[in-house]
Amino acid sequence: MDPNTCFQYLDVGLSDDILRRKLYGDFQGALRLIDHKLAKDDLPQRLRNCLTAQREMIQRLPDNYIYTREQALDRIRSRIPDFTEAEFDQMDLDNRLDWIYIQGVPYYFDRFYETLVKTDRDFARRAGELPAVADGSSTEGPAEDLLDLTVRKMREEGGCSNRIRVRASLRIRDEIFHPGMRVRADLPIPRAARCQSDIQIERLDPPGAYIAPEDAPQRTVCWDMTLTENRAFTVEYSYAYTSRYHDLSALRPSAEQPVFDTQPQLPHIAFTPYLRDLVHTLTDGVDSPLERARRIYDFLTLHIQYSFMRPYFTLENIAESGARNLKGDCGVMALLFITMCRCAGIPARWKSGLYTRPDFCGAHDWAEFYVAPCGWLPADVSFGTGAVREQNEARRQFYFGNLDAYRMEANNQFQAEFAVPKTGWRCDPYDNQVGEMEADGRGLLYWEFERDKQVLLCEPQPYPPKVSLV
Repeated sequence: MDPNTCFQYLDVGLSDDILRRKLYGDFQGALRLIDHKLAKDDLPQRLRNCLTAQREMIQRLPDNYIYTREQALDRIRSRIPDFTEAEFDQMDLDNRLDWIYIQGVPYYFDRFYETLVKTDRDFARRAGELPAVADGSSTEGPAEDLLDLTVRKMREEGGCSNRIRVRASLRIRDEIFHPGMRVRADLPIPRAARCQSDIQIERLDPPGAYIAPEDAPQRTVCWDMTLTENRAFTVEYSYAYTSRYHDLSALRPSAEQPVFDTQPQLPHIAFTPYLRDLVHTLTDGVDSPLERARRIYDFLTLHIQYSFMRPYFTLENIAESGARNLKGDCGVMALLFITMCRCAGIPARWKSGLYTRPDFCGAHDWAEFYVAPCGWLPADVSFGTGAVREQNEARRQFYFGNLDAYRMEANNQFQAEFAVPKTGWRCDPYDNQVGEMEADGRGLLYWEFERDKQVLLCEPQPYPPKVSLV
């Protein structure tokens, strides 16, 4: 059995005795109680699956919380000497600092400082950091930002297309490796998609890897071999990514809409009472499915604050947590948009892979929603919130129904298995953007292997391209 399927049962929840210890940060006490319960032969299977997942989550939870209050203040004061405790307390009051208890003592998230730099221009200025900008945008280079240039060209020309080549690699850290180790490496690669075509695997090193079918929901190239010496696993691939511009004002949605991709998917795409009520408040009396989706997008982009997140492996009920806290990263925002659209009866699905502009390559998530007879339309809530930070309303509106052509889509399903089933825990049991590794059947943690990805080529192609858009 793939242990990652146990995450489907997180909605069962923890018993009070375990939950008290987990919230206090008595992780060893929580693990002892879980082991005690798992040893019972008559434990219901759903509860067993939930506890199995929670056991691994609890072990990983404290790894990303490394700063005491004093250390967090020192981290800030190393760049802003006059930063006060009152300012820190106000940030805490405003829920801008992520922390957990470890043995009853608050410990702060290892990327709390990076979140503040990204989302708070005044903080970034005081710290002498580059200004926080919208996801994917740049304040350097040409006078017109790359994304704004893309938006303008798509409106003028009807779309845009890029030929992109990427190199990605994985390598076990030397301190983990030993000769004779059985190693499995999975790297995401482009899948066949409406916007993505002419996919070529240019190089595999070492050769002999299994390449998943182009329609795999989470497409990977997979190596499984015994190593006498440590080495990297590398793939180079190229593809064409083409985005068509959609003038939403010209769309005439049908009164009858399909029901596919409108169901919950536990544990994270859950139609909780709060989300149902929020969706009802936003869409009550709105008949058009396009307008209902727009109401949801507007609410999220105008109210959610970007925040780096700890690994999704340790998160519970991602969508509702994003709605309660009104903060999250691109995946939290995409999943919340999908969940709320489905609550509103609008088909919606996951999209993820890479953002691949000429000078940058990074993991990214977005979404698609379906409006008959127009078909699937993109929505990038994270880029929308970035546009809000940039006070760029035209760009915010663009990312509802449209997408730039600087993408690599590897996944179109959340929580899908790989074509070659895993035997160990994944770093991310729901998505795959940077790759996974196993050693002797054990799923490795992120700190145990090195990851690298580079855009080797990103050149515009004539639009429309020779290949047809379906």
